[in-house]
Amino acid sequence: MKPKGLLIAVVLLAVLSGVVWWSNKKQAAAPKTPTDTTTKMLTIPDDQFLEVRVRKLTGEVLDLRRDTGKWRIAEPLPLGADPDSVSSMVGNLTNLNADKVIEENASDLKPYGLDTPTLDIVVTKKDGKTAEVLVGDDVPTGSGAYAKLVNDPRVFTIGTFVKTGLDKKPDDLRDKRLLTFDSDKLTRVELQAKGQTVEFGKNSSNEWQILKPVPLRADSSQVDALVGKLKDAKMDLANPDADAAKKFAAAPKIATATVSDSSGTQTFELHKTTDKTYYAKSSAVEGIYKVPSDIGDALDKGRDDFRSKKLFDFGFSDPTKLEVKGVPYTKSGDKWKSGDKTMDNSSVQGLIDKLRDFSATKFAETGGSKQVFDATVTSNNDKRVEKVTVTMQGDRFFAQREGEPSIYEVDTAAVAGLQQAVLDLKGESAPKKK
Repeated sequence: MKPKGLLIAVVLLAVLSGVVWWSNKKQAAAPKTPTDTTTKMLTIPDDQFLEVRVRKLTGEVLDLRRDTGKWRIAEPLPLGADPDSVSSMVGNLTNLNADKVIEENASDLKPYGLDTPTLDIVVTKKDGKTAEVLVGDDVPTGSGAYAKLVNDPRVFTIGTFVKTGLDKKPDDLRDKRLLTFDSDKLTRVELQAKGQTVEFGKNSSNEWQILKPVPLRADSSQVDALVGKLKDAKMDLANPDADAAKKFAAAPKIATATVSDSSGTQTFELHKTTDKTYYAKSSAVEGIYKVPSDIGDALDKGRDDFRSKKLFDFGFSDPTKLEVKGVPYTKSGDKWKSGDKTMDNSSVQGLIDKLRDFSATKFAETGGSKQVFDATVTSNNDKRVEKVTVTMQGDRFFAQREGEPSIYEVDTAAVAGLQQAVLDLKGESAPKKK
């Protein structure tokens, strides 16, 4: 390389090194940008809330109070509160974070709308101390709102979703259920519909039974569906019907349901208009409300709609004994035997499955005169013994459980399937010789 070229290279290298040094020095001197710009405004443990009082710019007041762990609305009207909705609102105050600090020591709150705040929220804690949060105007970009604590000179911005979560109306937070019973503590359910009165209760196995007008086995899934619809019945406050009371009074009554739990008894009365619209009145809340048609469908049922059509109740319990057409079968360990003969387990299981699914198509007043066969199933550690006798009259088949007056009409195919399962019973195959 020529001396002149070498000199130029050295000069350029020196200049470049100087630029890099200056850049690094400038970056080191620059203030660091924090990675987390959020600021904790307020922290209150959830179990310390006693009261939340919200006064709005319009003059409206929403007062929430907690008694024995349960929230209620005290103002503007005494109302029950929906625990999930209130918890969601109060959760915004449990850990109230600001997006950033706008002014460290604000002497004039008017530019932020905090002199006459949109929301003035006073929280009273269990120890009697209070915390007051003011929420003012929306920021010009529309991405949040100004806020401050009364005892803090700083002005913050909070997210729009936080302001929305705090700005609630009584209808947003009230308990909208028409019946407020505790389904886990339900002891009785009564339904008056289709000219009949049916009362349901639970037995020692926590299974629904029909108690009145006469004791009968109940289809627990149908009773649970009824209870579920009653529990889910809610007032539609978003689309109120101003003429609901008038329409309710003019429409015929379809059903009345009565539920009883540890706290007492509540009633639910259902009317249906000519255009098939349902209106309900409850003893738990004031007013008349339009309810969905599926609630009407669930209540507009008679006794037989809730009766069990299953002939056997052993369900998914594993039977330990069977007797079909006078032939006994006993389970020993994991093997089924008939006397000294070891049975093929799969063929016995096929019969058990048919017995488990054996169901009626409807109920009858009288049964057949000719006996076809009978079957006895012992299950639940020998505590449950069920015997069913199948009879026929002409081309119709009937079944009756021992000890019960009910007579069930059964499908021809179901009887044929049971008979075939009996014919398919066979002994265990001998192991093949090697």
